[in-house]
Amino acid sequence: MSSSALSASAKGATFLILQQVASRALTFAVNQVLLRFLSPELLGVSAQLELFSISVLYFSRESLRVALQRQANGVQAVVNMSYIAIYAGAALAHILPWLWLRADVPDVAYFRQSLWMYAYAAILELATEPAFVATQQLMLYKIRASAESTATVVRCFATCGFAIFASRLGFDPGASPFAVGQLAYAVVLLAVYLWKTVPVTREHKFKLSLGPIPNSNSADYFLNTFSRPLSKLSLSLFLQSSIKYVLTQGDAILITSLASLRDQGAYALASNYGGLIARMLFQPIEESSRNLFAKLCAPEKPPSSSPAKPSLRQARTILTLILRLYHLISLAACAVGPTLAPLLLRLVAGARWADTEAGDTLATYCFYVPLLALNGVTEAFVASVAGNAELAAQSVYMGGFFAGFAGAAWLFLQVLQLGARGLVFANCVNMLMRIVWGLGFIKRYFARNGEHFDYLATLPKGMSIAAAVTVPGVLKLTEGALARYGLLGELVRAGGVAAVFAVVILFLEQEYLKQCYQMLRPKREAPVEKKED
Repeated sequence: MSSSALSASAKGATFLILQQVASRALTFAVNQVLLRFLSPELLGVSAQLELFSISVLYFSRESLRVALQRQANGVQAVVNMSYIAIYAGAALAHILPWLWLRADVPDVAYFRQSLWMYAYAAILELATEPAFVATQQLMLYKIRASAESTATVVRCFATCGFAIFASRLGFDPGASPFAVGQLAYAVVLLAVYLWKTVPVTREHKFKLSLGPIPNSNSADYFLNTFSRPLSKLSLSLFLQSSIKYVLTQGDAILITSLASLRDQGAYALASNYGGLIARMLFQPIEESSRNLFAKLCAPEKPPSSSPAKPSLRQARTILTLILRLYHLISLAACAVGPTLAPLLLRLVAGARWADTEAGDTLATYCFYVPLLALNGVTEAFVASVAGNAELAAQSVYMGGFFAGFAGAAWLFLQVLQLGARGLVFANCVNMLMRIVWGLGFIKRYFARNGEHFDYLATLPKGMSIAAAVTVPGVLKLTEGALARYGLLGELVRAGGVAAVFAVVILFLEQEYLKQCYQMLRPKREAPVEKKED
């Protein structure tokens, strides 16, 4: 089972990464067009609308998604549970806009209409949950990649097309292009999911609608429909994820309340570009590994009654390899990112954006991305294996982390007046606290299950670290060498140093990379020899 699960998870991660790369590349290209029509203030408003949509979706489905990956008694059971997300989301999508509009409303055209369009788009997106959880349970990641990539393409063209159309007609569309794009995304996402999943329901004999569980025990199900263990686990995860949400979206909440719309736009641009690697590479790996860890670490016997399972040892090995990969990417992000990122921002967004605080913020963000990645995979493992008591303990610690985050934000924003860069520093403090707790949990978990987890084994070679440390010095020494060629010359200089660094890392870490390849490639079965008569 573990080998097939690893293979399916690797394929799933590949599909999701390719989908993310393609969709982000298209989104990136369309955003460059939109930047010609939008002001920083409008980009700040789009960040507020995005925060609203994320809030509705997160509180409605996040805890259920994690719970359904960990425990399930068949596909129909997880489909039934997904309807709780739909009902909860429909309520939130009507309550939150009403509360939002009672507060200060930005002086932007069509903001109220756009907010309600985002609300109904969120409801439509939640309507895909039965198909989503079914395909996740069956590890049919290709369906998810197809649905999300198609919907993303439509959103990009709808947003860009509406903005250009409004500009041609000579009227101010305000926030409406973003709302039109989001609504188009939700409609297409639902349509593709239904189109791709309905044939699967016939093959695996389940329904996308609510249905009773055959031969179900009333002690295990509410109304013969909703799993009691899943409901209890989802509630525990909801309380924990609510605190996690405040920490995860704390930057957006703080900057919405403390910064001007112009500063919000500059920060949104920096965080969008700075988070491209996290969304394209880290997020798909995190989601696939969470499902894989849940299957490999599923309890069979009390830990004290038997030696460690081979699948548990495999989970430890995979986690070690993922963490080492993240550390290698982190070396590159910290070594060349602060120099290269502002240059790329000037190239793609123009001087109007690069001359704002976005350039310095983007350079600082390069130090935050590695912490974001490490926290993602450690929390994915915790969410996959932690019991209710451990999740409750994590929630308590999360409260302490939020206090630390709030204190750091006050120090960097109010006392030191570092602006958006201070918000990045506060997030770094937040992530560091969460990573330390997560690694401690992982070490304790493997220890009580008869395995030893060595964090030092996840670190790159000393020579790789030394090479990364020398890169900023080389960039400093070569500064201005190609200045006579303007921005292009600076990009060539920094890009050349980055390319040499990448070659050095590939050479130094070739054994590790070969190990990753050998683990993920499908094993061929040995040919069966025919017996001679």
